[in-house]
Amino acid sequence: MIAWSKLCSSFRGLAKRPLEFLKYPGESLDLATRTYASLTHGIHVFHCLDEVGIVAKLSECIASRGGNIHVADVFVPENKNVFYCRSEFFFDPLKWPLVQMDEDFLNLAKKFAAMRSTVRVPLLDPKCKIAVLASKQDHCLVDLLHGWQDGRLPVDIACVIGNHDRGSNTHMIRFLERHGIAYHFLQTTREDKREEEIMELVQGTDFLVLARYMQILSGKFLQGYGKDIINIHHGLLPSFKGGSPSKQAFKAGVKLIGATSHFVTEQLDAGPIIEQMVERVSHRDNLHSFVHKSENLEKQCLLKAVKSYCELRVLPYEENKTVVF
Repeated sequence: MIAWSKLCSSFRGLAKRPLEFLKYPGESLDLATRTYASLTHGIHVFHCLDEVGIVAKLSECIASRGGNIHVADVFVPENKNVFYCRSEFFFDPLKWPLVQMDEDFLNLAKKFAAMRSTVRVPLLDPKCKIAVLASKQDHCLVDLLHGWQDGRLPVDIACVIGNHDRGSNTHMIRFLERHGIAYHFLQTTREDKREEEIMELVQGTDFLVLARYMQILSGKFLQGYGKDIINIHHGLLPSFKGGSPSKQAFKAGVKLIGATSHFVTEQLDAGPIIEQMVERVSHRDNLHSFVHKSENLEKQCLLKAVKSYCELRVLPYEENKTVVF
């Protein structure tokens, strides 16, 4: 089973930033005598058994401290008696300090015996710290790095680990060096996946991203790491698992090809799905065009999945599903 990350503890500790740091980069909108632009943005996710009054108590918790809910999304699956909610709100950290906020949401979680209650304040909390694993093909890695560079991807990249020697004068290595991101080349074989060394390198990360890393991580590694790992599969799961999914799809004569981002489990290409993207193909396509279209989908799909995860949009649902707000 997948080890769903408990991110609450890693999203605290920056409450002593100067006040000018507490600006939310959005358009002004009058809220009583204040504006959203002068307040701070928070995100809260909640998962518990369903009962009457959860939304009311959640709203009361935020409003009682002078906050205001900006967006709320609720999912109560039919005949399941469970409740999922993701809220975005604005608040004044001088009137609602983060320590008090944690206590308030903890009390709310205790009241409803919540399976999960996580709060994140993007401008005050540390970004998720990740490591990226990649093999020879680097289109997904390049897109992740560009997303990180231009601010679309709210993460700190601790390092990139690859089993392909890229050489010191390649564009990829020069980019990483310019931005102070270490690249670790660990050549793998069938007998030695270098998992012990990988484990040492990824200590202290919040989760891992496999950007077309063409190695299967062992159950021992997954259990030892104990946190979430997000993978991109160049096929539309659950069809065409394993190697050469584009070739499998081409031989099957499909009319839609796709890419799937999912959590890694001990079962190959069978973890809970986070994001999928598709594109139409026809009898006029060949294997080369299948691969080309798939690569475009893969990089978009992986970037969106990682971004959604960092924004607390992904929650576990049933045994092998996700709720993605």
